Amino acid sequence: MVTPSQPILLIEDSLEDCEMTVRSLLKAGLKNPVHHCRDGDVALDYLYQRGAYADSPNAQRPGIILLDLNMPGTDGREVLEELKKDKDLSLIPVIVLTTSADERDVQDCYGMGANSYIQKPLDFEGFMKAMTKLNEYWFEVVILPKQLEVVT
Repeated sequence: MVTPSQPILLIEDSLEDCEMTVRSLLKAGLKNPVHHCRDGDVALDYLYQRGAYADSPNAQRPGIILLDLNMPGTDGREVLEELKKDKDLSLIPVIVLTTSADERDVQDCYGMGANSYIQKPLDFEGFMKAMTKLNEYWFEVVILPKQLEVVT
């Protein structure tokens, strides 16, 4: 399971969806810090500790990644593909959190190595319910490889 000190990396271009995600996770009892990246390019800089995150103590390896698909620039599909090809980052669980229910997106994401695919509920109550279940499963039930349990 993800330890309480490990950050969650939220890759989301919509500030409204970001706020709703963070608020829902907090209400679900999540204790982990959440680091937000507004697009795929910033997220990759964070994960590879380059650009603004070079030698930054704020760029801790996340215990889990929540990834939106449809973003300007480097989109979620490209981020997912790059992460899952990288030996050092491929074990970090990636949960696709998107408005798309398109079967091609679902197939493509799982084919690239996504660990879960969640369609964002449109109302806050549904979103809250989804985040509560996500919190229970990924932060209380799942056993992850040891190298993910240690904050680097």
